[in-house]
Amino acid sequence: MHDNRRSGIAVQDPRNADERMAVAQACGVQLQLEMPMVVDAADNAVASTYGGWPDRLYLIDQEGRIAYQAAEGPFGFKPDELEGAISRS
Repeated sequence: MHDNRRSGIAVQDPRNADERMAVAQACGVQLQLEMPMVVDAADNAVASTYGGWPDRLYLIDQEGRIAYQAAEGPFGFKPDELEGAISRS
């Protein structure tokens, strides 16, 4: 993406699960994320099911239901809102 190149972000498209994990770990470090992250499989089944592209925060309750769904990122990527939802649950 043009914005990524302008910001000095450049990665090759991952070809397997290990490469996907490496890219995700690099993003987590670069963005200084302190929350757990999950990485979708190459078929993007989770992203397709939940509409998480390009990113979206979810809180799944103990019964497996969605307790919080943020707006689509990047503008909907608000960890503080997710933290509030966690505190309320």
